[in-house]
Amino acid sequence: MIKKGMRRQIVLHYILVVFVALLLVETIFLLSIRTYYYNSIYSKITTHISVAETLVKYEFSGDSSQAQLQKLLRLFNVEFTELEVLTLKGDIITSSTGFQPDRTITTSDVPEAVGGSIGRWVGRQAGTNENVMAVSKMVQITAHDTYVLRYLTSMEGVNSNLLNLTLLSIGIGVAVLTIVLLLSFGLANSIVRPLNNIRAVSAQMAKGKFTTRIKGDYRYEIGELASTLNYMADEIVRSNQIKDDFISSISHELRTPLTSIKGWSETLVSGGYDPEETKLGVGIISRESDRLIGLVEEILDFSKLQQNQMKLSMGQVDIKVLLQETLLNIWAKAEKKRIHLQLECEEAIFIKGDANRLKQVFLNLVDNAVKFSPEDSSIVLSAERLSGTEMAVTVRDSGIGISEAHLSRVRDRFFQVDALNGGTGLGLAISQQIVELHNGKLEMDSELGKGTQVTVILPLDDSQQGNARPGNL
Repeated sequence: MIKKGMRRQIVLHYILVVFVALLLVETIFLLSIRTYYYNSIYSKITTHISVAETLVKYEFSGDSSQAQLQKLLRLFNVEFTELEVLTLKGDIITSSTGFQPDRTITTSDVPEAVGGSIGRWVGRQAGTNENVMAVSKMVQITAHDTYVLRYLTSMEGVNSNLLNLTLLSIGIGVAVLTIVLLLSFGLANSIVRPLNNIRAVSAQMAKGKFTTRIKGDYRYEIGELASTLNYMADEIVRSNQIKDDFISSISHELRTPLTSIKGWSETLVSGGYDPEETKLGVGIISRESDRLIGLVEEILDFSKLQQNQMKLSMGQVDIKVLLQETLLNIWAKAEKKRIHLQLECEEAIFIKGDANRLKQVFLNLVDNAVKFSPEDSSIVLSAERLSGTEMAVTVRDSGIGISEAHLSRVRDRFFQVDALNGGTGLGLAISQQIVELHNGKLEMDSELGKGTQVTVILPLDDSQQGNARPGNL
């Protein structure tokens, strides 16, 4: 007995399909053979009747009734059949066996013959219970003498041959089903074994062993399933690594300002410092507090974007005004590295968007450019129309650049090219999602050692150009 499972289901379904197919084929075959045998006998008798009828007018002329009957039996006799001569009412007058039972034939072939056609009846003979076929035909000998000729032949031999053929067909069917059963085990095993392997590996993954992989060169859907599970495990491992890196990074980022705040707080509480030293300490506490707030806000923004809870305050935005304010915000930081900020912007470029969120995007891009640019370099912030429906803001620096391997991942959440530079690794991921919320796209092009260019493409809103309000910022 096959244990319950997919193997048994496959074997049973396979056997059922083949069994039904064999049953249909053999049934149609046996019915066709039976029809062929029966029709052959019927055709032989009717052909003989047709030939004999053409000789009737030459054979019968002025004979007595008894002589006519003997001629009929001799002329219409067919080998291996019993020929009966009946009246039109079905009463037996004589037969080729010489036995003349005093009875009337009531089978359907006699009325059919009296009606003018050739009657045919298949059934069991009364008295002997033998399976027979009866073929009847009305024959007119003279103007006054008309008889019904009824051929009676046994079908036992034909039925016996059909039975033997049926048993042979059943035997062949059983043999075919046995072969199919053996083949279906092989087929079921070729499907079930890979699935069992995949199930076992999946169970290991479910227990947290994500380094386990499904091995084997599987094809088609099973191969795709194995590849998908292996890919899922790779992604989980990568996500866990990113999460661990993020926790380590954010812990460091939070501890540094907290250490400064705690140290200066304890120092100021102890007292005895002059106003200048106290002012310096309070200033450091304030800056580190702002830094902590910035980190927390960045994490909150990312959380909102992940949960689709980021709400935009849409309005018409003058891009030139927005970029000018961006440079003013980052100017002090750039000055510390003597980096020259340059704005190149066409007049009257308006878009529909959330000015504060877009400013957050451009501040992040320019801040990154300042962070990774050398001293005494320059950063170009430009804006231009690309077509009647789109415009582009480009931040171009001549900094350290990004390698090709890192460029494809630099917008992934928590990813940092160099963790020693600080930050959460969320800035570009947040910027990209904000741009996408504005139906735009963020593109990056970089060459290691030569610099990076980031382009933000946004849809234009020229319909309200005359009503632009810079104060939307």
